[in-house]
Amino acid sequence: MCGICGFNWSEKKLIEDMAAIISHRGPDQSGSFVDNGVSLGHRRLSIIDLSDKGIQPMHNEDESIFIVFNGEIYNFKDLKGILEKNGHRFQSDTDTEVIIHAYEEWGIDCVKRLRGMFAFAIWDSNEKQFFLARDRLGIKPLYYYYESGKFIFSSEIKSILMDKTIKKEIDPEAMYYFLGYEYVPAPRTMFRGIRKLLPGHTLLFKDGKITINKYWNLVFSNTKHDEKFFSEKIYDQLKESVRLRLMSDVPLGAFLSGGIDSSSIVGLMSQLVEEPIKTFSIGYEDESFSEFEYARQVSELFGTDHKEIVVNPQSIEIFEKAVWHLDEPMSELSAIPVYLLCQKAKKDVTVCLSGEGGDELFVGYDRFVASRSDAYYRMIPEIIRKNVISSIVNKIPPQPQKKGAINIVKRFIEGSDLPIEGRHMRWQYFSNQKEENELYSGSFKEKTGHIKPFEIVDKYYQSCSLNDRLAREIYSEINTYLVDNVLMKVDKMSMANALEVRVPYLDHHFVELCATIPSNLKLNGFTTKYILKKTMSRLLPKNIIYRKKQGFSIPIKNWLRNELREYMEDLLINSDVIKENFDSYYLKKLMEQHIRGSHNHSHRLWALMNIELWHRKFF
Repeated sequence: MCGICGFNWSEKKLIEDMAAIISHRGPDQSGSFVDNGVSLGHRRLSIIDLSDKGIQPMHNEDESIFIVFNGEIYNFKDLKGILEKNGHRFQSDTDTEVIIHAYEEWGIDCVKRLRGMFAFAIWDSNEKQFFLARDRLGIKPLYYYYESGKFIFSSEIKSILMDKTIKKEIDPEAMYYFLGYEYVPAPRTMFRGIRKLLPGHTLLFKDGKITINKYWNLVFSNTKHDEKFFSEKIYDQLKESVRLRLMSDVPLGAFLSGGIDSSSIVGLMSQLVEEPIKTFSIGYEDESFSEFEYARQVSELFGTDHKEIVVNPQSIEIFEKAVWHLDEPMSELSAIPVYLLCQKAKKDVTVCLSGEGGDELFVGYDRFVASRSDAYYRMIPEIIRKNVISSIVNKIPPQPQKKGAINIVKRFIEGSDLPIEGRHMRWQYFSNQKEENELYSGSFKEKTGHIKPFEIVDKYYQSCSLNDRLAREIYSEINTYLVDNVLMKVDKMSMANALEVRVPYLDHHFVELCATIPSNLKLNGFTTKYILKKTMSRLLPKNIIYRKKQGFSIPIKNWLRNELREYMEDLLINSDVIKENFDSYYLKKLMEQHIRGSHNHSHRLWALMNIELWHRKFF
């Protein structure tokens, strides 16, 4: 796991500065290559082959091809055997060198043979071209900028911004999307002109032109196999995915929340290793937000070496560190606990396995249930839904606990009132036309008034290979929320602490298997993760498998009313970027309502706080 950067001109100091600012991604070694028309930089976190032979940029035998690589290729030994039979000679035991020879052997199609998480850039001096690639699911990030012949790329935006000739400007459309989704959907970023390479895509830069190609797409299909068949397949393939991710020359552990996803990973790990697994959990003093009880039970079941961390609202500097490492505003409430969890884990291990992806593949989120429920709710005439039910529910004050019946009903009604083209993601969207009219300034409305907020979701929904509502929702989820929120957060928060996180559920072979499982085995009635729960009944106790999903977020709505109230007011009242884009009077009204407890505006307020924190850090 590493940090990469580069550009299409020669400048030693700049490439060294770009690599230095992402040194947290790779504190073990650094390297650079500067030649006529190319500069490459690298920071290394040593995981496989800890010797100096793994230093990057790495080149082939005649030094005509150079690579900088971030990630892990789990089938590199198999590929190495094939390449050696074809006459290629290796100088190291790294997966990086395998990619170089794979590119020599198969050209840009080499990426289709790689199994793992990756973002890499190859400079081919024979063809005078850059070849960039990002893994199929977007586990590893990759950004680029191109204007007036200048091409520059990196693992993080802050590295690109080391080139002071790049003008820092806010992309207003990105800000609009952020205020609704609480992350910036790819390929945009909050910086005008800086883009994300989409998952499953390659980029070729040659003769001053960029060509982007899609090399992988998740294809859904209907199959006739029964529950028993899929249960066996899920268990065997997930176990194989876990086995592959135990490949390491450094200490390894796992995150454990006590939910079915992480517990399954830990259970399967326990079957594959002899020594006790090091596991790590995070929780809060507010028990409605904490999962320690379940994590301890799983830890005892599998005899893990378990450690816990309690999050409190006092560590304001952690919020600001998180914003810096994220590069963009992201008001995902679990970013802070993930940062602290990774910080804790890094003291004992360098690699951790985690359960990301399980909720997307097996529909674990409440929004999938809400979407199915909405089909029945819409049988009620619209005039009653909008004018009677919504009116009554909106007057009920929110409750302080995380969920609870009242909070769930309020969120359901709010989401159902949003446009239908938002599909199931309406319950993960935190804006609406009425509030936008009052909160957004006139100039901000002019810049963003043409945007259709759910166009991104609907594009994926309509392009899914299978005309099945749940399959289309999963496809939309994987291409939006998973990659730009969940995986971006995990990568940035883990690499901020030089910790590699591996995600067995997102092995592309396992993901492709899940795309063949019928929808009724994923969401059975209103039972989420039906087939995964059935599968893991041989491994986990019932109270772990069938407990309600808790999530990883922080009690921010309560903290903003108490411990973080002054911090919130300072950020929002004295902010230039907030004053420029939002109505100060209406914003004060939102804060007052939230502090009184008559409304829960935590998502809106936390998002605006993140914009100001981000603006202070980068502008």
